[in-house]
Amino acid sequence: MTHTGLETQSLTLAYRDRTVIRDLTLRIPDRCVTSILGPNGCGKSTLLKALARLIPPNGGQVRLAGEELSRIDTRALARRLAILPQSPKGPEGITVADLVRRGRTPWRGFLAPWSDEDARVCQLALEQVGLGDMAGRSIDELSGGQRQRAWIALVLAQDTPYLLLDEPTTWLDLSHQLEVLSLLQKRNRDHGTTVVTVLHDLNLAARFSDHLILLGPAGLVSEGTPDDVMTESNLQSAFGLKALVVPDPVTGRPMVVPH
Repeated sequence: MTHTGLETQSLTLAYRDRTVIRDLTLRIPDRCVTSILGPNGCGKSTLLKALARLIPPNGGQVRLAGEELSRIDTRALARRLAILPQSPKGPEGITVADLVRRGRTPWRGFLAPWSDEDARVCQLALEQVGLGDMAGRSIDELSGGQRQRAWIALVLAQDTPYLLLDEPTTWLDLSHQLEVLSLLQKRNRDHGTTVVTVLHDLNLAARFSDHLILLGPAGLVSEGTPDDVMTESNLQSAFGLKALVVPDPVTGRPMVVPH
């Protein structure tokens, strides 16, 4: 069997004596948008960190194209996979342009001069998130939503085939949430980028994702298409939530209406 994507095999993740993820086996479909959903404390962010090799497994493994993540050279991995963690921190006073330029680090040799391609990719990333005219501004001067979009521009500038984002809509109002998720969906459709997000909003996840992974207090509840995963029984199992699931009048995707 050929393994082309990002997958876990019997993955167990723990913090000290508390196991967060136990014996999880799943495959992230290549060239799709996947969202990880579930209640607070179920391990969504922990799973995303393990998929990006930010934390080591306590058992099992994470593989990329059949290769164990821990065996991949750091620079080579950074050219294949980018992650935006929750609430990232940058150096005080750094400008938007300088922050986004850091996304090009994996592609530049030691002391390599800044290239026209580097400049083009960074400018395009800034324009895609609506910050093309703010390159010279300090990150500290931006609103929470603008700051979040600057960080998204950084990972877009890294220009990897796998893009992992932990709650990318944090600090954004609804119109900007829609813009960012539309942008990630377009990145997937235009470039074949595999996008994996952690999201809290079930209806936005159903609208913009091809594949959902639903975690609950006891582990994996369901994975598959939004229609497969977003059912009343699954929501009850994961969240203890009584809800109707009806077609979204705009997209036809499942829409959750809590009782």
